[in-house]
Amino acid sequence: MPLDQPPATPFPLFEEWFADARRAEAADRPFSATAMTLSTLARAGSGWRPRSRVVLLKEWDERGFVFFTHTDSDKGRELAACPQAALVFHWPELERQIRVEGTAAPVTRAEVEAYHATRPRGSQLGAWASRQSRPIGDRAELEAAVALAEERFAAVEVPAPPHWGGFRVAPERMEFWQGRRSRLHDRLVYAVDGAGWTTELLAP
Repeated sequence: MPLDQPPATPFPLFEEWFADARRAEAADRPFSATAMTLSTLARAGSGWRPRSRVVLLKEWDERGFVFFTHTDSDKGRELAACPQAALVFHWPELERQIRVEGTAAPVTRAEVEAYHATRPRGSQLGAWASRQSRPIGDRAELEAAVALAEERFAAVEVPAPPHWGGFRVAPERMEFWQGRRSRLHDRLVYAVDGAGWTTELLAP
């Protein structure tokens, strides 16, 4: 759908672009459609410092965009202290980018356990073994922790660790960027306004 004739909310457009990215990914192009840069704010002295990393989108709907992580990781602690977050999807093969700004909140335990059950067993064990973002002495220390987890859950299903969780970023602003010739790109911004959304086009 053209960006100068936008739908009333950003979600039909996100659905269309995300589906295009998944189709391109399925065509063996070298990128992940679900990869998104997550930016958070961390305390730094008397102020705040932005920090970014790439995470994977696992679910989305009109409530927001979901990713999973250790809750005591850097990003988990940062979002607990300041829930403001930003996401960026960048699909250079399609010359498209989507920016999302909003507030992050923990997903329910039921959602965490449902997602955990879909993960490969090795990833489930890794969630128990890794103290994410904390210093380790060497690789052997991590591998020993994995071995202990393997022994602990040798004869049973691996449950979701209590420190494993997820966050849903509820969008308050979304920008759709479409690359064009001569760098005259299209930019469409949605912003929450009361119970609805406003839209405006931006110069490239």
